[in-house]
Amino acid sequence: MLVEVGKFTFPADFVILKMEEDSKVPLILGRPFLHTADAVIRVKQKQLNLRVETERMIFNIDSAMKHSYSNDDTCFSIDVIDEILEEDFDALLDKGSKIHHFIEGTLLKEEIFVEFDEFMAMTADENSNSESDTEEPPFEKITINTDYKIKTSLEEPPTDFKLKPLPDNLEYVFLEEPSFLPVIISTKLPAQNKSKLVSVLKKHKQGFVWKTTDIPGICPSFCKHKIQLLDDKKPVVQKQRRLNPNMQEVVKKEIVKLLDTGIIYPIADSPWVSPIHCVPKKGGITVVTNENDELVPTRTVTGWRVCIDYRKLNEATAKDHFPLPFMDQMLERLAGNKYFCFLDGFSRYFQIPIDPMDQEKTTFTCPFGTYAYRRMPFGLCNAPATFQRCMLAIFHDMIEESVEVFMDDFSVFGDSFDKCLNNLDKMLQRCKDAHLVLNWEKCHFMVKEGIVLGHKVSGAGLEVDKAKIDVISKLPPSTNIKGVRSFLGHAGWLAGFTP
Repeated sequence: MLVEVGKFTFPADFVILKMEEDSKVPLILGRPFLHTADAVIRVKQKQLNLRVETERMIFNIDSAMKHSYSNDDTCFSIDVIDEILEEDFDALLDKGSKIHHFIEGTLLKEEIFVEFDEFMAMTADENSNSESDTEEPPFEKITINTDYKIKTSLEEPPTDFKLKPLPDNLEYVFLEEPSFLPVIISTKLPAQNKSKLVSVLKKHKQGFVWKTTDIPGICPSFCKHKIQLLDDKKPVVQKQRRLNPNMQEVVKKEIVKLLDTGIIYPIADSPWVSPIHCVPKKGGITVVTNENDELVPTRTVTGWRVCIDYRKLNEATAKDHFPLPFMDQMLERLAGNKYFCFLDGFSRYFQIPIDPMDQEKTTFTCPFGTYAYRRMPFGLCNAPATFQRCMLAIFHDMIEESVEVFMDDFSVFGDSFDKCLNNLDKMLQRCKDAHLVLNWEKCHFMVKEGIVLGHKVSGAGLEVDKAKIDVISKLPPSTNIKGVRSFLGHAGWLAGFTP
């Protein structure tokens, strides 16, 4: 029969039951109908989404369940299911079938639904064949062992750290004996001040992260990323891109890591699908000699970075013009202080959750399946604005007084050791309360100078980073427009220091 649901009309098969006719009794539409209607059930939001091509309807399950019998004790039930199951089980046992897995008497292997599963698989094959004329590269299934719970660094400190050599003004200290949970502090502190600093860091060690699986994520009720689409934009489903074997291995490791941490999850269908690709991961600039014996500035490639091409989605997204702070004003406020703590957020965007209603828009396809993000990924056009807004909400009363924030770079300062330590204590407590975590490897505590956004800040004031001067001094004479632009780009960064 044809069933009208809102503005949609679907064909549905019905089972005839012998019962008293009553127009107020609701219809029961089962799994075949949900498949036909491409239904998405969101349990947490108590919503049922139906879709036909690009048209969608959203039903509130609470409202749908309210009917004229809400104050009555009547219960409508079908009591023939047990009889049917018994008959099917008997038939299976008569055929010599072996039933292997029982948990509290419940059959886990669904032999009685084999015909239905075959029908669903056949329908899926027909749909996939009709939707695309070209063959997609096959998916390689990734399986994750979910039988164990990944322990945090505080529960089981990692022992496989390779500590990098540090400059003379920095040293490692450990928050757990004998040599677990390292952090980096200044070597020029008196013993008493060093003891005070380590005590504060141990007090707030939940605010640091030593591995990706430690990221708890900021509470969604406090901050979450939303993707508001423009009214005239339609969903775009893109095919996966071919990757060479080296890139595939990089993508596979990244997918496994993100699945382990719960940052992504497998998704079967989405109106938005973006392709995954790899770009070179570049290090610092070095000057090399080319085949014509000319000096050429070149960035060293250190590996591959996995990216999602969200350009189609970004074109359809309403832009969030939240402002970033003026860098020069922020640096001027930092300069002239005696002590600094330079901190860095761990994995930056992955700490902010995506609104559950918008997660399917982040779906991407790769040789190992289709996945969607639970946390905010890199590449979304409004991600920087959401992150900066969240940081300002967390440290709103501390900014410009004791803390400076530029995206995931945090600077705590003070004109004395005790004042800076007090500001650090308050800042780390705020991080713990908001579940914002810091990257221990990029945090330097109680130093008297440091590099912030390409500039050197200290008690003496603001200076140029010598590394940038070295790059400019080694640039070869410009012989074309590209070379002139390269020189102007480097020199313009230091325009405030050029007489």
